Amino acid sequence: MTPALVLIDDAPNGVRTLTLNRPEVHNALDDRLIAELTTALEAAEADDFVRAVVLTGAGQSFSAGADIGWMKRAGSYGEAENLADAEALARLMTTFDRLNKPTVAKVQGAAIGGALGLVAAADIAIAAETAVFATTEVRLGIVPAVISPFVVRAIGQRQARRLFLTGERIDARRAAVIGLVHEVAHDEAALADTVGRVLEDLLQGGPLALGEAKRLVAMVATHPADDARLDEAVRLIAKLRASPEAKEGLGAFLEKRRPEWS
Repeated sequence: MTPALVLIDDAPNGVRTLTLNRPEVHNALDDRLIAELTTALEAAEADDFVRAVVLTGAGQSFSAGADIGWMKRAGSYGEAENLADAEALARLMTTFDRLNKPTVAKVQGAAIGGALGLVAAADIAIAAETAVFATTEVRLGIVPAVISPFVVRAIGQRQARRLFLTGERIDARRAAVIGLVHEVAHDEAALADTVGRVLEDLLQGGPLALGEAKRLVAMVATHPADDARLDEAVRLIAKLRASPEAKEGLGAFLEKRRPEWS
């Protein structure tokens, strides 16, 4: 039986951990892994038990980027086949980015190419001090096209120009400075502790509110603060205030107890 390329582990508190499971090749991405991870994320989206999703890698690396064998096959593809491959990666990136649950990237070792894109698309990215990041595509005569919207959004045009053009590796501390990761842990034990602390904070939020908070950031980041946008924000807060979740949250606050979702 072929081992799963994505391991799925559910904690009692509703945290689902998805682990890239090709440690023998540093969790390199290929068409099979991309498809399996996309399916796992779609399942998490639809599962009301799931409160948050952690993405990590088995073994020494988060993911070393594109699998060499897959790249060799792609070299013999025509434009239509390469288009289908690129569309599959784009579907993975947008599924992860737009998930209606909070997402956390837990990064150790290498996060190269498409894997760096996943880190950039996560709501929160925590890295071990040993982590390294790069977009090396130009060294292969291509560009990091599919991941570019997520990376540029995370680190800005100026930093993206340097990384995309040089293909250089940066360490976790540098990644934090430019905004690719939120926090750096000094070793893998501290990485687990830091991710655990972040998850504790996330699980205090209402499930509906967490999803709406993600959409709110996306809305205001890509539109001017005009009357239409403010009207949309007004309608959003009015809708949420009237929701059972908000009534429970306010009641718990006033009664000095934990809300039912916590």
